[in-house]
Amino acid sequence: METKQLDRTLPDPEQCNRLLKSLFQIADVMNARKLTPSSMMDRVLQVVLEYLGVEQGSLMVLEKNRLVVRAATRPEIIGHRQSLTDDSVAAWVVRHAKPLFIPDIAKDKRFAKREGIYKKDSLLSAPVIHKDQVIGVINASDRTGGMDLLKDDITYLLYFSSFILWTLIQENLRKKITAQRNTLKKRNSELRRQEEMRSYLNRMLMHDLKTPLSEVVANLDILSYSISGEQKEFLEAAQLGCDRAVRMVANLVTTDKIADGKQQLLYEETDCRSLLGEAISSIKGLARIKRIDLRLQEAAPDFPMITVDRTLILRVLQNLLTNSLSYTEPDSVITAGFNTTGKNHIEFFVQDQGPGIAPAQQETIFDKYARISSKQDALVGTGLGLHFCKLAVELHNGRIGVQSAEGKGSRFFFKLPIK
Repeated sequence: METKQLDRTLPDPEQCNRLLKSLFQIADVMNARKLTPSSMMDRVLQVVLEYLGVEQGSLMVLEKNRLVVRAATRPEIIGHRQSLTDDSVAAWVVRHAKPLFIPDIAKDKRFAKREGIYKKDSLLSAPVIHKDQVIGVINASDRTGGMDLLKDDITYLLYFSSFILWTLIQENLRKKITAQRNTLKKRNSELRRQEEMRSYLNRMLMHDLKTPLSEVVANLDILSYSISGEQKEFLEAAQLGCDRAVRMVANLVTTDKIADGKQQLLYEETDCRSLLGEAISSIKGLARIKRIDLRLQEAAPDFPMITVDRTLILRVLQNLLTNSLSYTEPDSVITAGFNTTGKNHIEFFVQDQGPGIAPAQQETIFDKYARISSKQDALVGTGLGLHFCKLAVELHNGRIGVQSAEGKGSRFFFKLPIK
């Protein structure tokens, strides 16, 4: 008797082989890359029902406090939603978070009778649990052949719940990724729209500014022939302010064009000495107002010519000089010059005696709208000047940089290839 009892408790080798085979089949389904989530759930359900030897079953997922049929042997019920307050078997399993075996549902007063759909009255229903929360339910009924479902079949049904859980988690992740992707698309679309609107407004603003600024410059030039004495100084200050405003508008226009890849370079052979001298002359008035001495460091008389877009490089030099004026104290010196570096490059530089720039700021100083200091200086500007310089120099296949130490001034430089 003891030997026979021991034999009955041993696992059935055939049953173990069938279970292992079914688990491998589910693993293959889950690793199939071409299957859609709905097809994957349908395949997993088929494997489970085949192992149990039943004809009908369904896989339900809990979504927003409702059970939704995601896979089923009856296609017409896929997508059906069921409230958790219903007197159904699946709703009971969710509420109690435990499996349920019913030998004869016709005799169970907790649930409504099933008529005309199922062949047998026994059924199994097991929860799919993740982190102590029910996230789905798997149902099985109508066992094939003469045998009916047994309570022990719940154990086998629960074996598959972890695989079903992973399928549901994959589907949940897919939904989240899809939702995030759609959100990113909407945000990117909105950012593009805002960028296009910003560019449009910039173009309109710059276009509208050009005409009044040109009129002011022209009128100031006319006045310069009839004003003398102390009032001449005020006129010069107004002219300098207009010149700066014109350069700022030009920087905005050129920055947008370079960013959009629409800026065309007009190359011409240029003398470095005359180019730098013109840049210094254009800001002498500003330097005089701030009591700053501008000096040109002389180079060798046989210095080579350089082929560049003269207008753009002139504005680069003007921006660098104006930037140094903004941060240099009165009675200081700013030195500008140029020299050769190697055989194929010319380097322009502007050296000031300002407060210097911290190493961390040196990495971002040429970024758009970057400001070296928070001080409210009328000459500091919008933070576009150095960014424009960087774009213009790089458009010439050059390189721009700064050498500085706090309290020891700054040396801005840019290198251009000799053509």
